[in-house]
Amino acid sequence: MKAIAVDDEIYMLENLEEAINASSDIEEVKSFSTCSAALEYAAENQIDVAFLDINMRGIGGLGLAEKLMELHPRCKIIFCTGYEEYAVSAFQLHVSGYLMKPITAEAVQKEIDHIKKIKTTEKLLKIKCFGNFEVLYNGENLTFKRKKAKELLAVLIDRKGAEMTAKQICAILFPDDTDDIKNAAYLRQLVLDLKNTLKTIHAEDVLHHDTPYYRIDTNFVDCDYLSFLESGKPQFHGEYMTQYSWAEETCAMLQFEK
Repeated sequence: MKAIAVDDEIYMLENLEEAINASSDIEEVKSFSTCSAALEYAAENQIDVAFLDINMRGIGGLGLAEKLMELHPRCKIIFCTGYEEYAVSAFQLHVSGYLMKPITAEAVQKEIDHIKKIKTTEKLLKIKCFGNFEVLYNGENLTFKRKKAKELLAVLIDRKGAEMTAKQICAILFPDDTDDIKNAAYLRQLVLDLKNTLKTIHAEDVLHHDTPYYRIDTNFVDCDYLSFLESGKPQFHGEYMTQYSWAEETCAMLQFEK
């Protein structure tokens, strides 16, 4: 995880940074003594968790948290303060944690462990397979650089999280092209495009590439197709990824399931 620490009291900031750095789950921590400097950094860099003092000059910790959550919707906010009366306002923002000063490494690790549990169940994407294949993030259609990158995601979803080799994927995406070298090169570009698209919404955990296999972690997606297979809901009305001819086989299987 990449973290930031923000406190306008230098001694407290140093203590907070030391406590965060003690966690093996933190790969990088940047410290700031002003809200403006923290926001400037956040505008250009990924942040997974932010440890914020509440009672700071400028917009304060609460205002900073709101702006950070606009920039990074999946960023987890941990408030650090010596004033218990701020707790209600903090939790109204749906923050991930609340630490009382002085901050200890043990207390920080406890909050990080809690965040890790949340991440294992957090749905990063909503995927619709019944009808046309669509991918939504925060209620909006996700934009892909190439249509084939979206189709690559569809193929992996269709396989329900099972591992696939590059050759297996190419056989589906390029059924009429026998140039294996060209297809493999194009697939690598599509994988990169898909990774970059997911990175823009901090959903990198959805796609896994463990050479030579590709797969989707279904724990991170809310998908009508997968829900149907697990529980029979939502209802299937005979249309499945209608824009892809290769999906007809799965569609026939789903008709049988009914």
